[in-house]
Amino acid sequence: MELENDTRIPEFLLLGFSEEPKLQPFLFGLFLSMYLVTILGNLLLILAVSSDSHLHTPMYFFLANLSFVDICFTCTTIPKMLVNIQTQRKVITYESCIIQMYFFILFAGIDNFLLTVMAYDRYMAICYPLHYMVIMNPQLCSLLLLVSWIMSALHSLLQTLMVLRLSFCTHFQIPHFFCELNQMIQLACSDTFLNNMMLYFAAILLGVAPLVGVLYSYFKIVSSIRGISSAHSKYKAFSTCASHLSVVSLFYCTSLGVYLSSAAPQSTHTSSVASVMYTVVTPMLNPFIYSLRNKDIKGALNVFFRGKP
Repeated sequence: MELENDTRIPEFLLLGFSEEPKLQPFLFGLFLSMYLVTILGNLLLILAVSSDSHLHTPMYFFLANLSFVDICFTCTTIPKMLVNIQTQRKVITYESCIIQMYFFILFAGIDNFLLTVMAYDRYMAICYPLHYMVIMNPQLCSLLLLVSWIMSALHSLLQTLMVLRLSFCTHFQIPHFFCELNQMIQLACSDTFLNNMMLYFAAILLGVAPLVGVLYSYFKIVSSIRGISSAHSKYKAFSTCASHLSVVSLFYCTSLGVYLSSAAPQSTHTSSVASVMYTVVTPMLNPFIYSLRNKDIKGALNVFFRGKP
């Protein structure tokens, strides 16, 4: 496929994971199953939180919003990939690619900010239990959520506008299953210096800074827990953070894996596989991590389905 140098490209090719015909039914079944489990699991968690008045607390407010964002996050990439596998047509228009990239960056950013806000919520709950409900009032929770959306939307818009200024000459094959920002920049034949600088700046400001906030929150939490004399109280305090800490570790470790694999030479397939971890696996596991050892969520789901505690 060769076109003249123009910023208006008619279409790209999403190469996906494999072109082997025998693997296509397996890949379709695998990702369809993971997609349905993700949607169902996160919807059940949202329903459990919204239907039980005992769960109308800051922690579960942010958890329900995280589940909603995870559903949206998954819906930006997986449906298109499933269609491509089923139809064996891997084309995506330039406009659709830009839209997909915008929403992918948007929901990934909100995920990141929500995990940071949830770490701050646990910090306030454990380090300042007597003032927790006063500090984490509904107004502050709504404000933190609104700021997360606004900052993510502005970042996503800026990155998308930076891509729109690029020209694409002869290479329109994206070695990925979705329109990933870094891959789009690498395909451009025009100067990408500003795009790369913006990418690194955003990684530090919107990636490293929230992680530092999470680590600081848990440093203070651990210090506070160590000062508790009762072993039972220590266990109870730590158990309220265990689920969130697991999700944070999964999110940042998989994101780091994607970054390292994309930075390595000849690693497009590895990068695609690593991307599955934080685009599909992490949103799928989140509701299970939060509900398996959470008696409140289990109780709310039991009431929702059976009508009794």
